[in-house]
This record gives sequence, C-alpha cells and structure tokens, in this order.
Amino acid sequence: MRCFRYCVFISLSCMFLSCSPARGKTAVLWTDRPEFAFYAEYFNSSQDQYKVEPRYFESPAQRLSNTAELPDIIAGSWLKSSSTRSFFKPLDSFFRNGRISENAFYPPLLALGNIDGTQYLLPVAFNIPALIFTRDKGELLSNPFTIGFEEMKALGKAYNQEQNGAYTRMGFSPAWDDEFLFIIASLFNTSFREAVPVAWDAAALERGVNFTRDWIRDVNTDIQTEEEFTFKYLYDPPAKLVLSGRVLFTYMDSAGLFTLAEERRTNLDFRWVAERNTIPVIEGTVYYGISKKGKAQKASAAFTRWFFQAETQRLFLEKSRDNRMLETSFGIGGGFSAMRPVTEQIFPQFYPSLLGHMPPEDFLSPANILPRNWISLKERVILPYLHERVRHTGQEDTVHLERRIADWYRLNGG
Repeated sequence: MRCFRYCVFISLSCMFLSCSPARGKTAVLWTDRPEFAFYAEYFNSSQDQYKVEPRYFESPAQRLSNTAELPDIIAGSWLKSSSTRSFFKPLDSFFRNGRISENAFYPPLLALGNIDGTQYLLPVAFNIPALIFTRDKGELLSNPFTIGFEEMKALGKAYNQEQNGAYTRMGFSPAWDDEFLFIIASLFNTSFREAVPVAWDAAALERGVNFTRDWIRDVNTDIQTEEEFTFKYLYDPPAKLVLSGRVLFTYMDSAGLFTLAEERRTNLDFRWVAERNTIPVIEGTVYYGISKKGKAQKASAAFTRWFFQAETQRLFLEKSRDNRMLETSFGIGGGFSAMRPVTEQIFPQFYPSLLGHMPPEDFLSPANILPRNWISLKERVILPYLHERVRHTGQEDTVHLERRIADWYRLNGG
C-alpha cells in the first residue's frame, strides 16, 4: 500500500512539474511522507499566487548532505541531526507576527526544533506505542489512558493457560516484538542520542535487559517456553491473535493501530504504554523546515502559514476520509498532529475511538536528537542486539553493542 501511495506521489509530482509557474513563485518541497503530495495539491488549488512542488526521497536529510541542489522546504524525519540543522532558517518570525500560534504545539516536540533559543524546525506529526486487546477485556485494566509494565505482567500471567505442560494461550511477552524491547530500553532511560557516532547509558540498557529477562521468567516460565508457543501459534497478524483469544495483548504503534481494517478495530481497545508518567514518542517524528538558501522564500512562507493552521489540517483529514486515505495513512503526515488543538479536538471527530483515550500531554517524551542514519542503525544493529540479549543468560554470550556499532559504521562508511 505504501508503494501505491508512492506511485500516486510520483504522478502528482509530474503534474506539478509540467504546470509550475516561475521558479521564484514555486517552492520545491522535499519529503519522505507521501501525504505531502496531496497537501501541496490542496494548497495549489486554494490560491493562484504561489505553488508548491513536492519531491519524494527516502531520506531527505541524507540527501541534503550529499548534493549541491537544495529545496525550499523540507518535511521529514531525522532533520535535527548536526549534519542537517545548518541548512534551515529561523522560524521565530511566524510566532512573533501571530501567523502561527506557538502555544498550539506540544511543548516537548517544539523544544526539539529549537537550537540555542531559536526555532529552526516545527514539529508536524508523531506516533506513540500502544497495547491492544479486545473490548471486553477493558474492564480488567485500572486506567483508561495508559498501562504500565507491572500491570501487563500481572494480567498476562493471569491469562496464561496450560495443557499437558504447554501453553495454549499466553497473555503477553515483551520478546514477541523487538520494537517493544526497544520501548522497554527507552523507558529505562537508555537515552540513545547523536554523538560520535551514537551514545547511550549502558547501565540503563543493562537494567532494561535484565528487567525483560525477569519478566519472561516470572510470567511465562522461560524464553524457550515462549519460543515454543510462538512457533506453534503466532503465525497470524497480531490483531487477529488478540481477537481469537490466543493472546491477551499485542504491541502496536499508533499509526499501525489506526490503519487497521475497520472491522478489526471495531472490536479492539487500547492503552498507551507508559512508565512513571512517561509515554515515549516513537523516533522518526516528522519535522518541517525552510531552507535559508531557498529561492522561493515568499512561496515557502505562504505554504508554512497555511499548513500550520488547525482548519487547514481539518481539511486534510476531511479529504483523506473522503478519498479513503485514512485506511492507509494515519492522521497528519502519518501520525498525530503536533498541534494540540488538532489532535485533541479534531482527531476524535475522525477517529471516534480516541474519545476518552487521548494521550496525556504532559506524559509525552520525545526521543533525543539522533543521527540521520538512525533507522538503519536501529534495524540492523540495535534491535538484533536486544533480540539476542534477552535470549541469552549472560552479557558474554553476545558481541558488545559498542563493537557491533563500530563494525556497522566501518562497513557502511559512516
């Protein structure tokens, strides 16, 4: 489905290229979010003074450092790294003249786009982790908004069922999804962050690994027993496993949850994963910046003012609903809007299950600034490391993370 949206993006982009006005009135927008092709189309049709011409790249942030060509606007992930932040112009004037409301943004997300007191990037969209279960199990939970690790453990253990010495149903295991292992590491304040090349709190990571091992042992006997259950039963999609009753909980991020088929989501409920009043924001938050060397500054400013209005983003959601795009893309730019009035007041009109489930604003904890190649580093090094660590009894059983990262950078020219 993402391939389909990418093809639509290319089609729209070709249309813009064939009919764009003079370069000074046309802002070139680089993005890794296909939804921006539609946003540009809506802007272009809303007035006749300026145009926005979208161009899709898998990694706009990386392309910034590898080409002399520069866009006017960039909207995408990983824009906050040290190698990309120098490309952007300050955006504080939009706040000073009242054209964009500074107070409309979630403060922790806005703060990450601020460098030394100057706002260079504006947050667009974010996602958070959720635990999903069937609606009839909601009365078991103690909180209508969040669920913590200890409650997951207690409810999961009570749900377990054995027959002839083997589990026939299992409440939950943190080892079922490597992304959930990373969520544990994040909530134990491992604090991965950009350095030379990347830094983290090794002691916190070790505490998270040991906590996960203890969880598996105390709730589901041991990792071997879990693996046997997984091999025997966990071949269906996670939501289907929950609906069948084979498992009590499964992990999913907000974008995955709200793009589930409607017939499945109707019978599901959810809670945001939180510990100590903290909900970790999934890495890859979409940010927005204007190039300080852009050739279409007025067009860029006009699009920026238009994009960051609540009514504009309501339009996006209405158009997405009418075109059935909400079935494949969640919210604004693939996530919750970083503008509080949009997420808190407008989203529930399009996603009714958010009523009574809105994430508490003061719980949101964004990821640190990470290197621009973070997604590859995480998928190829960090997640496999966590996967192995929880399946071994001692640190000596796996290659140290420092060495794995150094080897990966050496082989990939980092």
